[in-house]
Parts: sequence; C-alpha cells; structure tokens
Amino acid sequence: MPRPTPNPTPHDIESIERATLAAVAPSAVEEWPEGWLLPLDPGTVSRAKTAVPLRHDAPDLASIDRIAARYAAQGLPPAFRLPDAAAFDAMRDALSARGYRKHQPTLTQIGDARRMAAAFGTRAPAAVDTAPDAGWASVFLGEGFDPADGANRVQALSRAPGTLFGSVREQGRTVAAGALAFGHGWASVHGMRTAQAARGRGFAGRVLAGLALAALERGTTRVFLQVEVGNAAAISLYGKAGFQPAWVYAYWRPA
Repeated sequence: MPRPTPNPTPHDIESIERATLAAVAPSAVEEWPEGWLLPLDPGTVSRAKTAVPLRHDAPDLASIDRIAARYAAQGLPPAFRLPDAAAFDAMRDALSARGYRKHQPTLTQIGDARRMAAAFGTRAPAAVDTAPDAGWASVFLGEGFDPADGANRVQALSRAPGTLFGSVREQGRTVAAGALAFGHGWASVHGMRTAQAARGRGFAGRVLAGLALAALERGTTRVFLQVEVGNAAAISLYGKAGFQPAWVYAYWRPA
C-alpha cells in the first residue's frame, strides 16, 4: 500500500470531507460543534451514513456515545469513519472496548486534473454528460456487482447537483463509467466501474481522462478520490494518473 504523505492542510481535510458527503448527497447531514459531520441515510453507501470528523486532532471520547445515540434515534446503526492518524488512537481503543470493529481501510488520494488528463496518451477520452443515462447506470448493475448496492450508488451519485457522468461505449454498449462531483474547491472522482468482460483494456483510464478534461473546462484542477487499500489494480491506475496518498481511513461498526 502506498504510504500516506503529510501534505494535506487542515483546510484540505475539512473541505475534502465536506465535498465527499456533498457528492453522495445523503438524505440529511448534521454538523456538530465538536467538529463532526453526521450523514443520515438509509441506503447502502457507507460514506452517506457514517459519522466523520472534520479535523485530524484528538476528539472528545464522550462524542462516541452521543453520536451512537443520535444514529439509534434515526433508526440507523452507529458507525464512524476514522482516519488512521495517531490522534485517534484513544478513540479507536474506546470503540474496540465497546465492541466496534474496523472495516474497509480506504485511501484518500489527491491529484491534479492536468496530470490526470495527460496520463493516458492519445486514446479517446470518455464522453461526459450532465445526467446519467441507462447505459451508464447499467455498468453498476452488471455481472460482478451487487445489484442492490449498485442501484443505491446510481441513485446517490445522481442526486448531487452539478455532477458529471463519464462513459466509454463500445459497439453501442457502455463498458466503463465514472462520475465527477464538484464542491468546496475540489473535483472528486466517484463510482469508477468497468464491465467485467471489458476489464484490462484501458477503459478506466479513458474515463479518468474524460473526467479530468471536464474538470479543467470548469476551471478546477484539484481532484481527490477514495480507493480501498486492497484494490491494487485501481491504486496502480490512479498512481499513473498522478494521484498521491493523503491519508487512510476505516469504518468502525459494532461487531
């Protein structure tokens, strides 16, 4: 796994977390004065229903029970999305003592749309549209993907205003898809998917190139994305596009 770098500023961290939630458009988001965002959503997208800190300094451990109670009051299981920063060691220990377990370690990566656009040579970039069509959505529902989760992700990404949708089509069929959201000074890449039968042919790179060009057309150069640490193929692709690790986070849920 690439080692995170110490580059993101406190402003970067806060703006990325706000943009992350804006991109998946939870049903509701509460902001707590202790420096937490609480997205409240019944869907399957973890980021849309997991409490996240806006700062990477030591949190008040009393917030654990208050946040858990708030989720319970909404009929949702409590969950926390915590960075692997040392400042959160005590909170992770407290969660472990309460029976929570760590899931799905994920890299937040930062890139530049100019490098991203230039990384994949002369191959035709993906077409980019202002609304998802049936072909774009079909990639999330195809073989190799959980159809219920795919439908939730299509719905979540379609809700955020201003999101763009990249598609690569071959012989009339959409074979790769991705989305680009804008907010808080960033463009962010989401929902990167390639049809199972079309993998290994460079389609994902074409999606990234198309989304990067769309970001540049709108005057945005700073880009971020999130990728599970076990997804070596995607991490390699994003590295080629110039993305650098910023921090790792994981989900903490009751066992």
